[in-house]
Amino acid sequence: MPETTSLHMIGAQLRRARLAAGLTQEQVAELAGISRPRYRDIETGTAAARATTLMNVARALGLEMMLIPQFLVPAVDTLLSPEAGEDAPAFAPQPEPEPDDER
Repeated sequence: MPETTSLHMIGAQLRRARLAAGLTQEQVAELAGISRPRYRDIETGTAAARATTLMNVARALGLEMMLIPQFLVPAVDTLLSPEAGEDAPAFAPQPEPEPDDER
């Protein structure tokens, strides 16, 4: 996934959380210890932020950041998907590795 797409996705999540919490950009920025223009740029996806800044913003919004191994992303996406339903498997079976024919 390109970096700009990731930045926009993160920003959209932060905006949804901010609006759900009934906070202004100014309030979130103050709680996170950054300027409002800096927060605005993060929320709109026009600027990247350090992990510590994202953690501070997440906490200001009542969220928690998690780092997960890349191979678990599809499983997490499935678990978080609203259309998955209760019967959706958390993990898709992985193909068996081909046996090594060299002997």
